[in-house]
Amino acid sequence: MSPPGAVAVDFGPSDRDSQPRTSDDFEQVPYPPSHSHWSSSHNEEELPLYSVTEEKARRRGPKTAGATPFTSDDRENYDDEGKDVYSKPRSFKPYQGSGRPRHHPPPPPTSIKEFLLQNVEHVTPVIYTLLSCWTRFHKIGQSKHVVWDEAHFGKFGSHYLKREFYFDVHPPLGKMIVGLVGLLAGYDGSFEFKSGTEYPESVPYVAMRVMLATFGVGLVPLGWYTAVELGMSQWACHLVALMVLLDVGWLCISRFILLDSMLLFFTFLTVFCMSKFHNQQYHPFSFDWWTWLVMTGVSIGLVTSVKMVGLFVTALVGLYTIEDLWEKFGDIKMPVRIQVKHWTARVVCLIFVPILVFMASFKMHFIVLNHSGPGDAQMSSLFQANLIGNDFSRNPLDIAIGSRVTLKNVGYGGGLLHSHVQTYPVGSGQQQVTCYHYKDNNNDWVLLPQWDEPSYDPEEPIRFLQHNDVIRLSHAATTRNLHSHMVPAPVTKLSHEVSCYGNETIGDIHDHWKVEVVDDIKRGGRDRVDRIHSLTTRLRFRHQVLGCYLRAANAVLPQWGFKQIEVGCVPENDPKDTHTYWNVESHWNDRLPIGDTKYYRSPFLRDFWHLNVAMMTSNNALIPDPDKEDILASKPFDWPFLHLGLRMCGWGDEQTKYYLLGTPLIWWGGATSLIVSLCTLGVYLLRMQRKYADMDPHEWDHFLYVGKVAFLGWTLHFLPFLIMNRVTYLHHYLPTLYFAIIMLAHLLDHFIFSSRILAVRTKTIIFGICSGSIILTFWWFKGVAFGIDGPISQHGGLLWRKSWNIYTQR
Repeated sequence: MSPPGAVAVDFGPSDRDSQPRTSDDFEQVPYPPSHSHWSSSHNEEELPLYSVTEEKARRRGPKTAGATPFTSDDRENYDDEGKDVYSKPRSFKPYQGSGRPRHHPPPPPTSIKEFLLQNVEHVTPVIYTLLSCWTRFHKIGQSKHVVWDEAHFGKFGSHYLKREFYFDVHPPLGKMIVGLVGLLAGYDGSFEFKSGTEYPESVPYVAMRVMLATFGVGLVPLGWYTAVELGMSQWACHLVALMVLLDVGWLCISRFILLDSMLLFFTFLTVFCMSKFHNQQYHPFSFDWWTWLVMTGVSIGLVTSVKMVGLFVTALVGLYTIEDLWEKFGDIKMPVRIQVKHWTARVVCLIFVPILVFMASFKMHFIVLNHSGPGDAQMSSLFQANLIGNDFSRNPLDIAIGSRVTLKNVGYGGGLLHSHVQTYPVGSGQQQVTCYHYKDNNNDWVLLPQWDEPSYDPEEPIRFLQHNDVIRLSHAATTRNLHSHMVPAPVTKLSHEVSCYGNETIGDIHDHWKVEVVDDIKRGGRDRVDRIHSLTTRLRFRHQVLGCYLRAANAVLPQWGFKQIEVGCVPENDPKDTHTYWNVESHWNDRLPIGDTKYYRSPFLRDFWHLNVAMMTSNNALIPDPDKEDILASKPFDWPFLHLGLRMCGWGDEQTKYYLLGTPLIWWGGATSLIVSLCTLGVYLLRMQRKYADMDPHEWDHFLYVGKVAFLGWTLHFLPFLIMNRVTYLHHYLPTLYFAIIMLAHLLDHFIFSSRILAVRTKTIIFGICSGSIILTFWWFKGVAFGIDGPISQHGGLLWRKSWNIYTQR
């Protein structure tokens, strides 16, 4: 007999008992006695300190360590019908990954019908592409005048057709395409593309516009397929395609001879290739994996070869790659050999391939432009010596007293030593000395002896210029002497002012400059230089009295100095400062023989680097002019909510008028979605901390992946304009807008089209409202892109913001 209070436990039937078990055979556990602390004085169970409804309990995530919304969970999919919610995850979608759902490839088609059925998904983007052709080509030749920056890029295309070297702040690929388009259209390169002038019949401007607008057409299918690869629903894909198709800003900029359509196309292409590569991660090192990784690198090279703004989307790919490799680095099951293979593949395809594409565009640029042109002075003297049409090959090699020369600053972006009759309005008031990037007679200087030596006599024996010689530099046009004194330079106050003073007979010792040889590109160091040669010998000019060095460091003078480069005399002796280096470029001396052209060779890598630094230097110099109001310029904060538009041409009643302005609902919705995305992420993180599981791990990965692509892409394209000093315009926001559109579609997809709560009918209604609003708004504003004829006052209803200058005369 069991003692009182004991618990009887049945461990199951014995070998001797073969009867079936009943509920009475299991453990019997009585409640504790009434005097126990587990019950109240009335023998009723106490309520818990908090209560949780069944619905709330279902949304609670696991309390123990394990899968979180930041990690993938590869456990088998199941639905536990809400049971044991603290230890089991919710059911989730049957696909892995954060991009497009992976499907097994279909078998090879055996008939045309089967082939069409397998590719029916491409019918929709084809229809959108055809619609894009209509929007981009409709009335494209209505304006017969040079519109906005057609004056620049059409002219650059002309230089390619004439093979004349020019200089611009952008890489050459886009302008080479403009030149190719002109060649295919039958243009001969003779038109000057002056702003506002009417195109003559000899210029096939309509054909050129149509071919360049093809890049704008390609934006629409790229937008569709990128949304597909990002794993968006069909509803969201339609919205992305519609917004890309019907934004009047992208439409307007794509219809002229400009670079922007190419920049947008290659930006879209880069994002598409990156998302396509992301969806091949399940099968690394396969043919498709390598294809899309290489294509991503090629597209990076292409977009940066059109404009340096392409570096922003390059940074997006870089951040994606860093995160991807970091996750692989944390996979301790992955062999080191595979880790190294992944890193090597990224380095080769995403660093070396883009650099090779970028360099190839410059190599082609140098090959095509082999004649002397207006941009020669931006390049090194040796580079110019290889151009057809200049007289460098006739330069005497050795420099002598009495020679007439031009002096080129060796520093990247350096120009020619220059002076003109205008004087400094500050400082000494003497004749200005600057650096100038174009060739004229004011760049010529004559090398003369110092004042305490006999004057130059052409009948005397030739005196060759050597290291440590002291000379005067006389400005050929005004006969004044290069001069420096204890007066601060107008911009660089720590340097001494350099001016022109006196004449052929009047001067002082402040006109004396000591020539110091640095080296010679062909012969080597200073010890190997006996005589100073044109083009190849690098020199420094040290002021004999002050001990300072002649320097041009890309400091831009105000308008009174014609925005030319300041020349000063820097007291510090920095032998490595290339802005104090000079070389003789052009050289005239009838007493000396023509030089040997074997010295005049310039390596490609040196020219490539020199031109890129000159481009960046000149681009940074495009700062707002405080003395001149630019009514077309705008600030970055004006762009997301369309505070200002941009007039692309004259606004007269007889002119066809184009106003660069985005479709308001698209721009406002995209900018708002960026703010909402941050709030949404914050709410989800707070709920996650409270153990709510709003999404399974794969849904969360997808939400974060698309959000990071959109938000980081927008941020990387927008923030640089906030910190750069150069003048900015509305069209600089057009690549940034793409990522705002992706974010808007992503949030609508997340909250509405992929919702498990909303009915299909509700989703259809919401989609109809969104798409209908976009279409109606586009139709309302289509005139700003297709062209507005007649008095602007007759076209009412376009002033949705008072800050738009559509109806003003200014």
